[in-house]
Order: sequence, then C-alpha cells, then structure tokens
Amino acid sequence: MTDATSGAWAYLSRVVEPPCAELAALVSRVGPVEAAERVRRGDVHEPLARRTEARRDIDRGAEDLALLARRGGRLISPDDDEWPTLAFAAFGAARAKPDSRPPLVLWALGPARLDDTSQRSAALVGTRAATAYGEHVAADLATGLVERDVAVISGGAYGIDGAAHRAALAADGVTVAVLAGGIDIPYPAGHSALLHRVSADGLLVTEYPPGVRPARHRFLTRNRLVAAFAGAAVVVEAGLRSGAANTAAWARALGRVVGAVPGPVTSSASTGCHALLRAGAEVITRADDIVELVGRIGELAPDQLHPATPLDELSDDERRVYEALPGRGVASVDEIAIAAALEPARILAPLAMLEIAGLAERHDGCWRIVRKRRQPG
Repeated sequence: MTDATSGAWAYLSRVVEPPCAELAALVSRVGPVEAAERVRRGDVHEPLARRTEARRDIDRGAEDLALLARRGGRLISPDDDEWPTLAFAAFGAARAKPDSRPPLVLWALGPARLDDTSQRSAALVGTRAATAYGEHVAADLATGLVERDVAVISGGAYGIDGAAHRAALAADGVTVAVLAGGIDIPYPAGHSALLHRVSADGLLVTEYPPGVRPARHRFLTRNRLVAAFAGAAVVVEAGLRSGAANTAAWARALGRVVGAVPGPVTSSASTGCHALLRAGAEVITRADDIVELVGRIGELAPDQLHPATPLDELSDDERRVYEALPGRGVASVDEIAIAAALEPARILAPLAMLEIAGLAERHDGCWRIVRKRRQPG
C-alpha cells in the first residue's frame, strides 16, 4: 500500500460514521485516493455530501498512521491479503438489516492474522454483570476452544468477554478483541492490561481511527463485526435486552450459528440465553459442542460418557425379564412371563443370563432380583 493510498484510507475512515454505503460505493467506483479528494472538495452527491459535511475538513491521516506505526499496528484494507473476504461475504445475505455492510477499512494491532483467525473461530459474548457461574463457564469454553485450535472472538468488556479473553491467553491460544473505539483508547479502562496482552499475543481490531471514543451506538455497530469474524456466536449469560443478544441477532442475520448456555432458571443473567434457546439456538454445555459447529466437515463432538451399569449390556429380552421381576418377594416363571408379555419358553434363557450376571437368583423354584448389599462401615 502506497503512502497516498494508506493516507486516503485513514482520512476516509474518519470522515463519516461507519458503516456508510454511499462512501463504500464511491470508493469501489473510483478508488480510495480519488474518493478522498472528492470528499475533501465536497464534490459528491447527496446523501454522501450531507453525511461528510461535518468532518470533511478534518484530515488526521498522517498523525493516525504515525501513531499506528509507533504501536506496531497496521491498516487492513480490502486490497490486502489479510482482509477476511469470506467472512465479510455474509453481509451480502443480510441486506435487509440496517448497517449490514462490511467495514471500509480496519485498524489492527497484534501478531494474529485476521483472515486466518476468522476461518476457525467462535465468539463468546455475554453480560458485563456476569455471575461466578457465567465467568467459570466462559473460561472453560474458551480454554477448550483454544486447545482445539479455535480462536476466541469477543468484545473486551467486563464480565463474560473478559473471562473468555483471559482464559484463551492463559491457554496460549489466539483471541481477538473487537473494539468500539480507537485502538489507542483502551475500554474499559480497567481492562487496559488485558487488552495490552491481547495485542501482544492475539489481535485488537476496530473500524474506528485512533482517538475515537466508544459510544453506545458504536458498540451496537461493532457487534456486527464480532458476529462476522466468528463461525458461531455463543451467548454465555445475558439479559433479555443486551449487547450479547444484539450480537446473536447479527450472527443469525449473517447466517452464523447461534448458541446459548443454559443457566439457573432463577438467574436474571440467564434470561436472554433461555429466550435464545426457545427461539432455536443450539444448546452449549462444553467446548466440543462449539467445535462441532465451527470445525471442519466431519469434525463431530465426541459422545459424552455415561455411567455404566450392568443393565447396559442386557439384550432386549433380558431387560424385559429383569424389569418384570417383582420389586419385593419372588415370582414364578409363569408370573414373570405374564409381566414381561413373553412366552414362558422365552423366559428361561434370559433368567439364566441374569443369574450369571448376578442380577437375579432362584429361590424355591421362583425368581427374585438380587439387590446389592451395602458394605459395612
């Protein structure tokens, strides 16, 4: 990228609040350098002229790029190999949703490549007012994901986001924090150290230039990128109206899989998750559930282990005969045959197998269940 091109991208990144379909169309038609010149001169049509009027005289491109260079960051444009083209193609399927546009350009800081991470990643999001249960589950899921080479995407906030980022870093995995402001403004301030660690080992990324402070509308705009970068969006804890629910809505609009973690029915922090589950979200209880959603074709979650009992090995007839044995006392072969709805001739072989398995015993010509005796002490 030439200095003129990078300067033009930096200028255009600030001149209008993203996303802006009219500005994107202009850049696509004439290129970033010519588009920047036209915006500066006011030589653009409505509604772009109106949307850029307040900021077109503000050109901090050189200063912004110098700050980016000092921090070791980079500007990622649609012409770069790192641009996540496949991830952003999903915006074409969500035209009916307002602001369903890819970013114009991205400001990034960190060693992880965005195109690589977006190919195998999952978003873990949730409430800032997380419970101990929610933070524990978020950390457990993030650890399991990075152990299976899945990048963890989140928003860097308190609560669930922070728990997911910290666990991914602790497991030496890749995590991406998508910011709602400039990369030079850590937000929340209490996560300054955490975001620094993310930038050192993972990636900080934003569509906002340096110096832009987070605002409510920018968090909602940012959520579309959290959803786009991930193959699935999993809500760990959330209220009915929350940023996490907004991210889930974006994920669904972009064709991504939405998952939710069930929580206590008495917890207000899980009401949003339960609403998503009622609406058809995938039930998520372990990292393998997510890997099955974002992994490669044929990469299925292993079956969960179930407690083994002697009854697991019984044939259908043996189980029916066992269940026909009385809970107390004994029964004759004829009585067992009636209870099991089997011919008496089919009762003898299952009874013999149950006797060998130690589940039934003969007593005075009749049969009864063998109950385990409690060990003394």
